[in-house]
Amino acid sequence: MTTDKKASDTWRPATRSVRGGTKRSGFNETSEAIFMNSGYVYDSAAEAEASFDGSGPERFVYSRFANPTVAMFEERLALLEGAEHCRATASGMSAVWNALAACTKAGGRVVGSRALFGSCEFILTTLLPRFGVETELVDGTDHAAWEKALSKPADAVFLETPSNPTLEVIDIAFVSELAHKAGARVVVDNVFATPILQHPFELGADVVVYSATKHIDGQGRCLGGAILFNDKEWHDNHLTQFLRHTGPSMSPFNAWTLLKGLETLSLRVDAHIRNATELANFLSEQPQISNVIYPGLASHPQHELAMKQMSGRGGGLIALELAGGKAAAFSLLDNLQLIDISNNLGDAKSLATHPWTTTHQRVPAEDKVTMGITEGMLRLSVGLEDIDDLKEDLFAALNV
Repeated sequence: MTTDKKASDTWRPATRSVRGGTKRSGFNETSEAIFMNSGYVYDSAAEAEASFDGSGPERFVYSRFANPTVAMFEERLALLEGAEHCRATASGMSAVWNALAACTKAGGRVVGSRALFGSCEFILTTLLPRFGVETELVDGTDHAAWEKALSKPADAVFLETPSNPTLEVIDIAFVSELAHKAGARVVVDNVFATPILQHPFELGADVVVYSATKHIDGQGRCLGGAILFNDKEWHDNHLTQFLRHTGPSMSPFNAWTLLKGLETLSLRVDAHIRNATELANFLSEQPQISNVIYPGLASHPQHELAMKQMSGRGGGLIALELAGGKAAAFSLLDNLQLIDISNNLGDAKSLATHPWTTTHQRVPAEDKVTMGITEGMLRLSVGLEDIDDLKEDLFAALNV
């Protein structure tokens, strides 16, 4: 395979999204090829031996380890993110689990922000402790809480910003400085902000994880995850052992789909934000809604920080609370005609979900309340439809 025009450092993000990492086979195809094979052949037994003992030239040996199409996706996303390295996984949760597992071990300690996606909360509060790892959750917006938790050694810090679903914004630079003094790697889930809006490495983060299922695909087609980092030693001696031997490999077909998603990511994110900003202001005027949480609104508790960290824009997700609680939330969902009820997000289609009963259903009620999730809260992933159609759909559902 040959590289299609070396990725220059002068390329801007939009160009990297379209061109980065592209390699062509001998057929000189314009669209990236899908290599669906599981294995590779060798010209001799000696070549196979050298490929496995590391003495030979770098090459593909097995698609559980690496694959040409997956490698193109990894290189393109790394270029866009500003990372030196990327490893793709089968899903976003696989990326979170493997990144954290590669940072710690039995007897270790992990500190996380309190406001987390349900499965991430499960990893920190239930799964890691089963393997002998001490975990502690703190209010991610409380600097004093971070200072206290990181006053003693830790292996890793994990946070989402903005958080799912309450859209809390955490000061990555502040937490990273404390974490490094405590000996911890900082792992940031950047799904809501996307690599278009937020650049955690520039703020001190060590690892960035994505559910590529969300905005990177952006059209509800496939699953995927990614772990991005700059420390090759950590990868070679820790992360690669988990990925190689547990097999959370991304499908080459999914990698190809995600490559196509990256080509339009910046265009779609811009459109998501335009719609979300206008919709957040519209929803703030509706009397049935007691609270609209959107980082782009001046009313957001961390608005100033969000504008600083997220390129001056609020993203494509809105959380809203209905004064009538769960009954009002269900009524709104059931009366929507255009917006779909779904637990996914980052899609071209607008999607609404009730976190209390879906994404965070298994989180204890008292913990949900502590996270800021109420029975009247809805998470709205704003899509690419005409903004007036979205307004009309929500207005009608609110006024049944």
